[in-house]
Amino acid sequence: MGFLDKLRGDDAKKRAGQMMQGRDDDIDTAVDKVAALADKATSGKYSSKIDEAAARLKEAARTMNDEDEDNPPRR
Repeated sequence: MGFLDKLRGDDAKKRAGQMMQGRDDDIDTAVDKVAALADKATSGKYSSKIDEAAARLKEAARTMNDEDEDNPPRR
């Protein structure tokens, strides 16, 4: 079984959620850094869209461990 095979499958999302548990501050910092880089790269043209995407990503990271198969993520 190769490295990528371990990441595929039903357990991948569950394991990712477990790994992110208790790391909200680290995740928020990383998302903020990437958002700032994207904003700089676009010269601020898409600031509102980047901010919205960053907020959604942070919320998704917080709830990833709480979701189960019967409750898929909303779009």
